[in-house]
Amino acid sequence: MKIGFIGLGNMARAMIGGMLQKEIVGAGDIIGSAKTQKTMDSMKKEFHIETFAGNRNVAKQADVIVLAVKPVFFQEVIEEIKDVITEDKLIISIAAGKSLQWIEDRFGKEIKLIRCMPNTPALVGAGCTAVCSNSKVEKQDEEFCLKLMESFGKAMVIPERLMDAAGAVGGSSPAFVFLFIEAMADGAVKAGMPRKQAYEFAASAVLGSAKMVLETGMHPGELKDMVCSPGGTTIEGVAVLEEKGMRAAVMEAIGACVEKSGKL
Repeated sequence: MKIGFIGLGNMARAMIGGMLQKEIVGAGDIIGSAKTQKTMDSMKKEFHIETFAGNRNVAKQADVIVLAVKPVFFQEVIEEIKDVITEDKLIISIAAGKSLQWIEDRFGKEIKLIRCMPNTPALVGAGCTAVCSNSKVEKQDEEFCLKLMESFGKAMVIPERLMDAAGAVGGSSPAFVFLFIEAMADGAVKAGMPRKQAYEFAASAVLGSAKMVLETGMHPGELKDMVCSPGGTTIEGVAVLEEKGMRAAVMEAIGACVEKSGKL
């Protein structure tokens, strides 16, 4: 089975790297196209895959086609490849805001289509990808897609109506976490800690805390209470975060991402 990537940016790099590392496919089974020769040369050198200057070449040869371009370029790319897409090919989209119906309408015919919403932690094998399919996708197609997505993290099937929420809480939120890590490190630097060390402490704390949520199955509030000793330092800091409206700000940020995704 030949997997073709139209677009070879960071997310495609993460996906290809995961697939090859987990040996789901070999380098000879992957082809790709990109806007610049520099990008194609880089991916060819790193992963030993075959690259093409034209998207149509990838669409013609591939059995599975991953549309890994930004949403703004989707219309243009679909126009370029739609006449070489046959009913036996599987299309995988990783674009935010582009619904199954929107993509189907642009192709102008029945296609096997899966929407996926991966996130940037896929770059380090810790992604979390939401997946939904149209009615033409068979069970084995969806299972194969999940296998691909799980090569660089977790993957979960959800109803399409939740894709915008998944994109916000999974796709956009790493930026919020990076802001939080940076802010915590700044606080430690203010208290006299060297910056490099401050980032290591802050990032490790976030990594460990997330792991506790996932592996213990405990409610985040319960885990928070375990750290907050009566009259201690942690509850003092929590009180400041509550006073400054941290929860409300984060909830509003997620809501803003969902709203924007619906407008793309």
